[in-house]
Amino acid sequence: MPEPLPSVEPDLIRYVTASTGLPSATAARVIADVLAYFDEAVEDYVRRRHQELRLRQLKNAEIWSAISVEMTTRRFAAPALSQRQLRRIVYG
Repeated sequence: MPEPLPSVEPDLIRYVTASTGLPSATAARVIADVLAYFDEAVEDYVRRRHQELRLRQLKNAEIWSAISVEMTTRRFAAPALSQRQLRRIVYG
């Protein structure tokens, strides 16, 4: 069963539709796919990439090295933070 699509702001759908000429339904799907891509947790990304690289017959040493490099260029969703954690970010 496919995962449910994240909710997409109607204004963003209208913007993408106007700027690309895509139909609204297609624009909504593209936006949802991009949001899902950036919503992947670090742990999920590492597991997925490890599996993909194993299928390409890479050894673990090569895989860990490749994933380490990839992680520096990826954007990950922020974890949920408590008010205390937020305060520590600001005040140390």
